[in-house]
Amino acid sequence: MYNEEYKRWMAADLEDADLKPELSKIEGNDEEIKDRFAVALKFGTAGLRGVLGAGTNRMNIYVVRQATQGLANWVKTQGGTQTVAISYDSRLKSDIFAKTAAGVLAANDIKVRIYDALMPVPALSFATRYYECNAGIMVTASHNPAKYNGYKAYGPDGCQMTDDAAAIVYDEIQKTDILTGAKYMSFAEGVEEGLIRFVGDDCKRALYDAIESRQVRPGLCKTAGLKLVYSPLNGSGLVPVTQILKDIGITDVAIVPEQEYPNGYFTTCSYPNPEIFAALEQGLKLAKETGADLMLATDPDADRVGIAMKCPDGSYELVSGNEVGVLLLDYIAAGRIEKGTMPKNPVAVKSIVSTPLADAVAEHYGVELRSVLTGFKWIGDQIAQLEAAGEVDRFIFGFEESYGYLAGPYVRDKDAIIGSMLICEMAAYYRSIGSSLKQRLEEIYAQYGRYLNKVDSFEFPGLSGMDTMAGIMQKFRDNPPADIAGYKVVKVTDYKKPEETGLPAANVLIYKLENNETVVVRPSGTEPKIKIYYTTLGKDLAEAEAEKEKLAKALEPMMA
Repeated sequence: MYNEEYKRWMAADLEDADLKPELSKIEGNDEEIKDRFAVALKFGTAGLRGVLGAGTNRMNIYVVRQATQGLANWVKTQGGTQTVAISYDSRLKSDIFAKTAAGVLAANDIKVRIYDALMPVPALSFATRYYECNAGIMVTASHNPAKYNGYKAYGPDGCQMTDDAAAIVYDEIQKTDILTGAKYMSFAEGVEEGLIRFVGDDCKRALYDAIESRQVRPGLCKTAGLKLVYSPLNGSGLVPVTQILKDIGITDVAIVPEQEYPNGYFTTCSYPNPEIFAALEQGLKLAKETGADLMLATDPDADRVGIAMKCPDGSYELVSGNEVGVLLLDYIAAGRIEKGTMPKNPVAVKSIVSTPLADAVAEHYGVELRSVLTGFKWIGDQIAQLEAAGEVDRFIFGFEESYGYLAGPYVRDKDAIIGSMLICEMAAYYRSIGSSLKQRLEEIYAQYGRYLNKVDSFEFPGLSGMDTMAGIMQKFRDNPPADIAGYKVVKVTDYKKPEETGLPAANVLIYKLENNETVVVRPSGTEPKIKIYYTTLGKDLAEAEAEKEKLAKALEPMMA
């Protein structure tokens, strides 16, 4: 079958000039043809994500047309404004895919609001809500390497699409012939017909106003003298992040020159993920040269932000997503109590794989902390529930350990713009009282105990990768460890059993050990990886790290 499909593509008059030479090059190479045509990229709640190139198992304009026709078929059943918002980041072909999606929607008589230049995930989520759209599309592959691109689909609430809606879209996609099944008109024609319109300045300004209204100590940054180094990692964060920082009074900002402007090749960091050191290396160098108080970097679609803080001895230390989450929760709660702006019965939300230290901090400030499944849409879902009850103001903060933060209900996905603003405000505040982020973090550890959170990832590439991962997860369920590294397992939580967890079913296992440490095992939702999350405790960092190594060594054989 896959050879037949390959021949059909070869015979077709393909509009993207890059595709035909690529297909010619693999003629007679059965393995390559199979890899590209034996399966199709699967559309799920996170949309599509894949390597750029020719074939059903690659990201190209035909896969985008087919997916958008599926989405259009669903939108047509939804009533409402019959409008879809679109944004895109700096990745290769992101702008082309965004305009391709707009052309399919317009041909289906669905109105489009598209950004006139690259803008990040939170801007897309905001526009979807602002224009009361039926859906939103963000063309991005987040923090993947340069050869990837993707297509995230959003529901009318600005949250990533629900399982039910995604299943309907997937069914519609499967009914649509990839080369000929999608209706299509050119972007220019859609604009002329009045079906495609750009997102207005009113919407952009409203987003900035919504973010700035969440300052904990308005006006503080104007006088604090914070010295900042920022890297948008060649992505979409440059314009919105620098605009917000300027608005709140942070003017001493050095931008990493090699990573300032959009560049889908990400030539200075092969993996533009603020979770990893290599992505922050250039920024750290500049921070050391300029003596900055803080260095921050946002990923290409600007929904995550990573930081390095200056320590009292002048060195720089990378701060994990869990630590930033705890610092922000602590800062927002303490600051809002001090300023009298804390709502009654405040609520914060974190993912189940994020640090239990947040629970201790929340309890200290009288904040209800809810734990939800991994994936920011579940945090968005909690905000929606509060909104439905007329209590949306209770939501003060949400985070997940993979560098995603949100401090307001104006969007329903993680937002590196507000993350950057609050991190800078927090650093400026501690600086203004003669302290620092490092000092505050050490005070938190002294108060609640030395928690360490680490993640190990095991990659399973190729077509058989998903089967291998499923086999490993099954092995954990069939032969659950009675102990890990000599510590008795006192509780196993299997999130495939919603009757036990009260949450939707998910492929996650959590082992609680007799010494209060935890191990979480889950496959990634977007990459062929199994991740193991460790929370260990110690009287100091060295002891907590030794504990983590002990647990990791004990689990290694299970991953073979």
